Amino acid sequence: MTSISSVVFYILTFLSVYVQVFFLITFLENRKKIITRNGTTKLTKYPKVTIIVPSWNEEKTIYKTVRSLLDLNYPKDKVEIFLVDDGSTDNTWEVISRFSKPARLNGRSGGYPNIKIFHKENGGKYTALNLGLEHVQTDFLGCLDADSTADSESLVRLMSYFEKDSSIMAVAPSLIVNNSKNIIQGAQKAEYDLGVFVKKMLGFLGAIHVTPGPLTIFRKKVFDDLGPYRHAHNTEDMEIAYRMQKNHYKIEQCNDAYVYTSTPSSIRKLFRQRLRWIYGFINNTIDYRSILFRKKYGNFSIFTIPSSIISVFAVSFLFGKMAYSFGNFIFSKILEFQAIGFSFSSKINYLDPFFINTQTLSFIIIVLFSFIIFSIILGKKMVEGKWKFSVYIIYFLFVFSIIGPFWLLKAMYNTILSRKPAWR
Repeated sequence: MTSISSVVFYILTFLSVYVQVFFLITFLENRKKIITRNGTTKLTKYPKVTIIVPSWNEEKTIYKTVRSLLDLNYPKDKVEIFLVDDGSTDNTWEVISRFSKPARLNGRSGGYPNIKIFHKENGGKYTALNLGLEHVQTDFLGCLDADSTADSESLVRLMSYFEKDSSIMAVAPSLIVNNSKNIIQGAQKAEYDLGVFVKKMLGFLGAIHVTPGPLTIFRKKVFDDLGPYRHAHNTEDMEIAYRMQKNHYKIEQCNDAYVYTSTPSSIRKLFRQRLRWIYGFINNTIDYRSILFRKKYGNFSIFTIPSSIISVFAVSFLFGKMAYSFGNFIFSKILEFQAIGFSFSSKINYLDPFFINTQTLSFIIIVLFSFIIFSIILGKKMVEGKWKFSVYIIYFLFVFSIIGPFWLLKAMYNTILSRKPAWR
């Protein structure tokens, strides 16, 4: 059993390193295509865009969200904003209603003619998005979560991709953590920097598997052809990406279109969010299992989904192996104590270099973590334009190494028992 366990461990570790090396090679091949723009961006034409803001109990954040849309560097008459209250039980509707009333702009009476507000009974985010979709009359549309804010240059930079390539059907932005106030949020900041790098590489491979809620822009043709959002295990932004990939619709990622998003501030909130995300990944993958390892679906089918599955199993297996080893160690010490009691006679210095584990596997794990750290630094460079090691990387390795396996195992457990995780 031990030998089988070791073989599986080596295979999963090798595949994990392979994925990281593949990303690095993709970066080296495409590094000249990665542009981080400074200042304002201009387009030849400015197509009309509708942005839907679904909200449920977001009274504290939605005002800033809407203000960020009003401050976009994009012609005001080319942006329509739909604010959809999904049956909030707080004062979200009252905040939204402010934008339906006259306002003072530049000393003159004015209002928000490009804003429409909607109220509906609570039915979930995808139903709020679909209500907005029913009223969209522009050729492009997007969504902005009510806990996020858009950089003033984000929309024009996203739209620049559509201007250059008519085959692109959706463009995703770079998500950046807004205000890291503790170790948990600091860990997520490094994770999101890693996400910027990974999403850009997947964009080069034509293999993006999530079109995130914060300001991904679509051609309306996507929904005209493929239908509206679906419940999709509370991960509608993942399912629509799966659906697009299945139908060979091209998705890109704009690394210098920044959207600032709020993140869970506690372990409990982080656990609930990631449980929902991983549960959604597992179950959306099950729903679309027919496209796995099918060459006609490209790198999405051959690389993205398999590598994500490998990551889930590798982390879970490693955690199980470590838990077993730790339990076996404790058990042996209990037997030793029962036999001879505590002994302080040993004078072995475990800090002596002689006792450092130099096995090949240990070296491989160090290499794997080195690749991850380097990927985080690359993602940060794409965002900030400079090379920088941050203490947040240490937070990330510490927090996600300890807590991550638990939400992975819980998501698999919930999938087996058909237990749906709560939204919050």
